Amino acid sequence: MENLMFVYCSCKVIWTLFVTILGYASSLPLGDDSICTAEELAKYSIIFTGKWSQTAFPKQYPLYRPPAQWSSMLGVTHSSDYSMWKKNEYASNGVRDFAEKGEAWVLMKEIEEAGEKIQSVHGIFSAPAISSGTGQTSTELQVHSRHPLVSFVVRIVPSPDWFVGIDSLNLCEGDHWMEEISVDLYPYDAGTDSGFTFSSPNFATIPQDTVTEITCSSPSHPANSFYYPKLKILPPIAQVTMVKLKKNQLGFPIPHLNQPAKSNEILDTFSETPLDCEVSQWSSWGLCRGPCRKTGTKIRTRFVVLHPANDGTPCPSLEEEAGCEPDNCV
Repeated sequence: MENLMFVYCSCKVIWTLFVTILGYASSLPLGDDSICTAEELAKYSIIFTGKWSQTAFPKQYPLYRPPAQWSSMLGVTHSSDYSMWKKNEYASNGVRDFAEKGEAWVLMKEIEEAGEKIQSVHGIFSAPAISSGTGQTSTELQVHSRHPLVSFVVRIVPSPDWFVGIDSLNLCEGDHWMEEISVDLYPYDAGTDSGFTFSSPNFATIPQDTVTEITCSSPSHPANSFYYPKLKILPPIAQVTMVKLKKNQLGFPIPHLNQPAKSNEILDTFSETPLDCEVSQWSSWGLCRGPCRKTGTKIRTRFVVLHPANDGTPCPSLEEEAGCEPDNCV
């Protein structure tokens, strides 16, 4: 009888311990941020560098109405319970409005609601727009040990619904925060507008598609502004760098002394993307000209659709001549 009581008590203790562990585990946030044991708060300087130059992206490069430029940056620090946007998933109404028109109101409301409902958002940050394709802008952000992920979007202007950004980058590495990280950025299509070119008119995608990365071969259409079939990969169109700000003895962040150049002062060089000449189809043959009873000549022409750049294939002959027998001789 004593043995049975001992077994019963032992089972009861084990069951209680098991339930306690389950309850604790269920209270932890999901995802990679659950293992962050670094100090509670960290502050970073975030620097966005636009690399959208005519040298790197010569095809249909926007020069006016409007010229190539970047919208303001809108970002958030959060836990894995929140997602601003994800590749191969549908964009929210807020991301759609931001990617298509640069309007941030709906996206801001979505972020605020997520923070209120599930406590998944720690803070929102923004940086000024850049008035050209190449340039820099910066701001500061704060992460928390329970909210160590960073996401942001910057709209490509002009474009149908194209943007660059980061989805849920974890700045925490176990028991410490990253000191510095740089990430190359490539264009994404929000899946809400079907335009192929930078200046395409508004044409809603119905039904809505998922967010997809734009590459040198996808969409596989010659009209696509990023279509470079000779490349294996597009050069990065932008880059973001995050640098952890050190604290002084009073615990306040020390200003980042090596702030990068602002506006159009870019410190590194751009890759040169070769752009081959593209020409139209041949026109119909012209009239056959020449004296009667002798061989005459006829001509057809074509025109340049896209001029070559950066040592791309030069344009072929735009005029062709062939022999013929003159018509309507007198």
